[in-house]
Amino acid sequence: MLDNLSTSDNLVIFVYFAIVLIIGLLSSKKRDKTKEDYFLAGRNLGWFTVGVSLFATNISSEHIIGLAGAGATKGFVVGQFEWFAIFILIGLGWIFAPMFIRANVFTVPQLLGMKFGQKFRSYLTIISLVTYFFTKIAVTLLAGGYLLREVLKWDVFTSAVFLVLLTGIYVLVGGMLSVVRTQIFQTVILILGASILTFFGIKEIGGTDVLASSLSADYFSIFKPFNDPEFPWTGILLGAPILGIWYWCTDQYIVQRILSARSIEDAKKGTLLAAFLKFIPIFLFILPGMIAVILYPSVKGDEAFGFLLLGGLVPSGLKGFVIAGLFAALMSSLASAFNSSATLIAIDLYQPRRPNAQDTEIVLIGRLATTLIVLLTLLIIPLIKMMNAHLYISLQSVQAFISPPIVAVFLFGVFWKMSSKRAALITLLLGGAIGLLRIIFSFMPIPVFLDFEIINSFIRINFLHFAILLFLFSSSIMIFVSIYDNKYHREKSKIGSQELKNLEYQLAVPKFYEDKKSLKDFSNKPYLTKQTTSTTL
Repeated sequence: MLDNLSTSDNLVIFVYFAIVLIIGLLSSKKRDKTKEDYFLAGRNLGWFTVGVSLFATNISSEHIIGLAGAGATKGFVVGQFEWFAIFILIGLGWIFAPMFIRANVFTVPQLLGMKFGQKFRSYLTIISLVTYFFTKIAVTLLAGGYLLREVLKWDVFTSAVFLVLLTGIYVLVGGMLSVVRTQIFQTVILILGASILTFFGIKEIGGTDVLASSLSADYFSIFKPFNDPEFPWTGILLGAPILGIWYWCTDQYIVQRILSARSIEDAKKGTLLAAFLKFIPIFLFILPGMIAVILYPSVKGDEAFGFLLLGGLVPSGLKGFVIAGLFAALMSSLASAFNSSATLIAIDLYQPRRPNAQDTEIVLIGRLATTLIVLLTLLIIPLIKMMNAHLYISLQSVQAFISPPIVAVFLFGVFWKMSSKRAALITLLLGGAIGLLRIIFSFMPIPVFLDFEIINSFIRINFLHFAILLFLFSSSIMIFVSIYDNKYHREKSKIGSQELKNLEYQLAVPKFYEDKKSLKDFSNKPYLTKQTTSTTL
């Protein structure tokens, strides 16, 4: 039992862990006979499970702590990402879900590989795996570490190892079905915990009227000026959708739920449910941060959630539900990351090299991949001391440097028949290199570049504006290289066609027709036809 919590709080947390483990292990019984069972839950998820799983996968511990921190410093403007997600989820259900399901694929790289080739498929898979590790698994653990260290005063290493191993066990054993079934329970706990904290926070300040009168109008402003350092209105309108399309429509981490749907209709209804649930973060995750500013004026960044939880607002017993909700968010996202990464490794990296492998072999590789990912995750736990004070904004900024080239390739690959293999690969390489360069510069000390105004300007570009510029650059590469490739192949095709005609003529004309008259007579022979020539060839 944990000394800094009451007996009733400890009991709630213990029961939460026990139920999650039981659901995860029971879901695994006799459900991994084929790779579809293990990686896509037999393609048999109903609309409710699809929708809840989409929401639970999206909401992680960094989401809760980060949104509260952003709400404490910026107010409702950070909710723009949640509002855009609502529209993009509808687009996922009505535009992309039918395409994904009809293609009968396991992964997004597999789908794009059908158009752009195996080399592109492998490269996109590797990018996705690296991205998951640093923007999903690592960041989730950072937020979890903050919760364990600063809020609960627990031993970070021991607690984080426990959470990772517990999550890894049921993902390893049960695959996708265990993930989505535990997420249904975790979503209930997550919403319940967030609701309890928000309710008691509003009660403590004296109601929503006090909230509106105690904060400046800037906290309730949805659109910020063009020169706002974090959320300029131009970046929100044009840059946020790029991040949203990448996350919701091209990322295996999310799309795997659509691929597991029982039907196109279930996928559509599931995305509608997820879109409805996306209203929750606006009121249950951002509002607590704004409440914390009123109760604790000295609060900074991601400290907001901890101040509320430790401030005596929530009675004993109910506090256990709030903490369990955070664990639910952390574990649901980790489980999705583990499962999606294992799917990419088994389906996109291993299976193409072993095309005749049996399903049992592919499932075994998936389990081994899950084990490897869990072990790698354990290795980065000591790094959670590098907690950032503005976690949610930092996460969004890193995604802005990664996503534009992938979105450009995906959209042109789906909607433009002329897009070429070479253009897709070059776009990912060049666009990815620029994004990586921005990430590296962002983490280096500014004084290093004081004498380099070009580099300083490059670093100072707002992350949403940077996403717009990188998307336009990537799209330009995709268009120009594709047009060049198509023109080259057309010209080559014309040359090849003329050479073929010459070859047909040479094969059809007998050697003894040497003079012009004989050739002229021969050209009128009935057997020199397209059909005869083809037969000769």
